[in-house]
Amino acid sequence: MDNGCIEGRKAAAAMLGDVLVLGLGKSGKAVARYCLDLLGSRVNSLTIAAGEPNDDARAFARECERRGAKVHFDRYTFEKRYDLCIASPGISQFSRFYENADAASSAVISEVEFAWRESRADSRWIAVTGTNGKTTTTTLITHVLREAGESVAAVGNIGNTCIDAVAADDADVFVAEVSSFQLASMDLFAPEVAVLLNITPDHLYWHMTFDAYAEAKKNVYRRLSVSKGTLVIDAVCDVTRACIKEFKNDEARGFDYIPIGCAAGLDRSMKEACGSRNAAWLHDGMLRVEYGDETIELVAASSLRIKGAHNASNALAAASAALAAGVAPEHVRRGLRSFMPLEHRLEPCGDIAGVAFFNDSKATNVDASCKALSAFAPGSAIFLLGGHDKGTELDDLVRDASAVCSGVVCFGAAGERFAKAFADSGIDVARAEHMEDALDAAIAMARPGQSVVLSPACASFDEFDSFEHRGRVFKQLVDFRAQRKR
Repeated sequence: MDNGCIEGRKAAAAMLGDVLVLGLGKSGKAVARYCLDLLGSRVNSLTIAAGEPNDDARAFARECERRGAKVHFDRYTFEKRYDLCIASPGISQFSRFYENADAASSAVISEVEFAWRESRADSRWIAVTGTNGKTTTTTLITHVLREAGESVAAVGNIGNTCIDAVAADDADVFVAEVSSFQLASMDLFAPEVAVLLNITPDHLYWHMTFDAYAEAKKNVYRRLSVSKGTLVIDAVCDVTRACIKEFKNDEARGFDYIPIGCAAGLDRSMKEACGSRNAAWLHDGMLRVEYGDETIELVAASSLRIKGAHNASNALAAASAALAAGVAPEHVRRGLRSFMPLEHRLEPCGDIAGVAFFNDSKATNVDASCKALSAFAPGSAIFLLGGHDKGTELDDLVRDASAVCSGVVCFGAAGERFAKAFADSGIDVARAEHMEDALDAAIAMARPGQSVVLSPACASFDEFDSFEHRGRVFKQLVDFRAQRKR
């Protein structure tokens, strides 16, 4: 098949040929809609391997079949060859379903990669990944670029599919939150700016090993030399700092990089510590970026509306990415100052009798909750921990919580294991079956001037549909109890 590319696009094949869409989640549906519009022109045939059926998927499948696609439910083998397979992020590359599709296809890519290929050649992409902080950083970059007057779309794992945004063609810059699932199936993807925040153990059920998870994350910058782009990378995290060691002396690297902090912490410069060309760090409490020949003082960390050391790091990453994308420092400063906390990410959500409440439901792993703990003074907080247990080690959580919290309330399916881990911590430990009971226990423990924080370090699926569902219920419960106190 002639694989010539369309002029004016990043890497869009003139002929896509026989296309297989693997999975029928949000991104699978978006890709299917896009390819249906190309049937008879760039797409010869469209097959959708939809996985397990439900009412919504069946209704969508009927519409796809009416328009000429073939849709198969509960079929995990393939009888023909495909020129291109576009895989949904929920399907592990180590699953038999994915492996069978890979064997039957000339190429398997993610929806993010497909959208990047189809996008205008003059569009710019900023890709953000990391275990924690992706959504805050993606949204903050988008906010800063909008403050600068850019036409920008926040896409990817943040909720809006990349291919829908590319099809709409109403943005010049795409800021894409990309997960390890999406990055695992990358081939040509070359953003102008890549951001790698941190890598800590997560999603091992999907990637099978931590090494495979880390290798998927690294795909965010593997082809930066093609775009001659810039990588913004966390140099405090041991794993991401090791990435710098892998490429910093490579003469053929072909891309620039801005390290955030260094091994000694966020308040130290990699330029001073290791002689890097660029650096971003906290200098006497100020966000500072040295990029190229410029030293740019931005804003005081204390002036940010998003609190905690982890958010100072996210702000440095966002500022560095915006500067690398050509945004003027004055626009970066204005954007940093005006950015508000996101829902479910240390979100202030009420006050009851002098006790402040925070919804950090997005903290679905230990590392995220440890970062939230850094936003509070010693003895000032009570944390609600628990939910669907991921089985991760709890030593760091116990250490950090014991330094900050006067008490913790452990709830849900993970509650018993968490409570046992805190048994000898020296702080008050309460046990609750459900989150609502945990909130009441925390209110009973809290004193005026303290904070009660839902930062579970667990997934939500033992009691809720998602971390968003959990966070919204928590806010409703806090609001109800606040009204009763009035």
